[in-house]
Amino acid sequence: MSEDSEANNKGKSVFRSHEEWKEQLSPESFRVLRENGTERPFSSGYHQVGQKGTFYCKGCDAALFASDAQFDAGCGWPSFDRPAEPSILEERLDRTHGMVRVEIRCNSCGGHLGHLFPDGPTETGNRYCINGVCLVLKAD
Repeated sequence: MSEDSEANNKGKSVFRSHEEWKEQLSPESFRVLRENGTERPFSSGYHQVGQKGTFYCKGCDAALFASDAQFDAGCGWPSFDRPAEPSILEERLDRTHGMVRVEIRCNSCGGHLGHLFPDGPTETGNRYCINGVCLVLKAD
């Protein structure tokens, strides 16, 4: 197991080895959730608004976002203005790629989900820009 995987799982309620994550997730989901990757914009059907239900973490099945929190940001990734529960997300300072951003991780399994930007169009002012490959939509 890499040091990054150990750090991502430290103190989390869902813990799996590097090999167990690779067995559970598709190669693309593994790359994003466990190796901090990013999917191509517009590659997930979840960037389109109008689907009803709750979006869950593909890594651990934690409820992340309700569909009524989703909006069309035009960026090519699913965007939400608020999490289902604030405590389900972990925020970390991300200084990679010459930028300063707020990274969002699942607080249950430590999986990388995306980033938080302060440019959302609703009263929260938030845009949780989430990789669709990290999500599973389940009807309510």
